[in-house]
Amino acid sequence: MSTKAPRRGRRPGSPDTRAAILTAARQRFAQQGYAATSVRGIATAAGVDSALVHHYFGTKEDLFVASLELRVDPRDVVPVVAAGGRDGVGERLVRLLLSIWDDEESRLPLMALMRSAFEPEGKALVPDAFGRLILAPVSEALELDEPERRITLVASQLVGLVALRYIARIEPLASAPVDTLVATYAPVVQGYLTGPLP
Repeated sequence: MSTKAPRRGRRPGSPDTRAAILTAARQRFAQQGYAATSVRGIATAAGVDSALVHHYFGTKEDLFVASLELRVDPRDVVPVVAAGGRDGVGERLVRLLLSIWDDEESRLPLMALMRSAFEPEGKALVPDAFGRLILAPVSEALELDEPERRITLVASQLVGLVALRYIARIEPLASAPVDTLVATYAPVVQGYLTGPLP
């Protein structure tokens, strides 16, 4: 008769474990930001091994995207926006942003993400999601000078647009046609991305 030694180590993978990893990741990324958050720290908080985190989610960036619970992977936006080079990039970026936010299924998790930006424990999520996953790769693909400054200026316009149109629902912005908003915001965003900065 053989007796099995008791299992040691952290709990094995299961749907509950996957959910625990996502919860721990969301909390860590929100509180500490992407750069200061480690997979090891997330694993410890979730009560699993780092290898299990990688097994479920792949890289740290993949885990970050999964923790946002968005319908659209922000990384898929970069080739669309960067296609065609610098000319018209402002229009492509504004139009794509509005098309994602105007989709009801995409809007709910995005609204939760935006609201988190105004809470102390979630203030790092929006800059990391928007800046790190979309604007920084776009600026790199277009080889822009002063990328950090340009990204901050673009974010100020687009985050403001989203907050007023979709969160606060301020008129006439809330009901303005997409083409009107693109015509209004695209030249400003284009200038911030490719024009001379004072």
